[in-house]
Amino acid sequence: MTRFVAAIVLALATIIAGAPTAPAAPEHEITLTFIRHGQSLGNTSGFIDTTTPGPDLTDLGWTQAKTVAKDYAHAGFDGVFASAMTRTQHTAEFLAKEIGQPIHVLPGLGEIEAGVYEGQPDAAGADFFHVLQDWAAGNRDVRIPGSIDGNEFDARFDDAVESIYASGDRRPVAFSHGGAIALWVEMNVNDVDPTLLTAKPLNNTGYVVVRGNPTAGWTLVDWNGFKP
Repeated sequence: MTRFVAAIVLALATIIAGAPTAPAAPEHEITLTFIRHGQSLGNTSGFIDTTTPGPDLTDLGWTQAKTVAKDYAHAGFDGVFASAMTRTQHTAEFLAKEIGQPIHVLPGLGEIEAGVYEGQPDAAGADFFHVLQDWAAGNRDVRIPGSIDGNEFDARFDDAVESIYASGDRRPVAFSHGGAIALWVEMNVNDVDPTLLTAKPLNNTGYVVVRGNPTAGWTLVDWNGFKP
């Protein structure tokens, strides 16, 4: 009897091992909207400020945040995310209340740290911007002096996007920063025109919409009014 049972077990194991494996279900797609924060005191100070939590919104920035809530109240967003910086969370605040969603803070959505350019006049930002252009061109090993390189930036923003995807929200909105949004999109979204970074920079409350998932990749839907 023992040999008979063993033979059956062996036969079943052989059948199971030889059975075709069902293909993995494709991951679902989401539509992810990034919105840059409203005007901040850092934007108007004349100096580079990428510190955390950073400066708050100006009076105009608060007005812009309220306008964002009005403009996107019926966009169907089912999740709200923001960087760890004050200006993004306050820009998200009115929309989050309007649609009855909490704000989930993801540090990976944060500003790109300026390193040695921190606290310098805005004019010094030209060299900072050249590094970002290098990243967009594929030279991710270039480092901002005293700060991060493109690989480090991309990895942490990727982590934030993966957390958004893992939330299960199908139409999330993420409040981040102009350079961070533009660079991640240039570095990760399929067939993005590399000139958009300079030709159509994201002003305060500018937006980018992408569709896809972290495994299959992302497609550009709308870059602040430009639709490919």
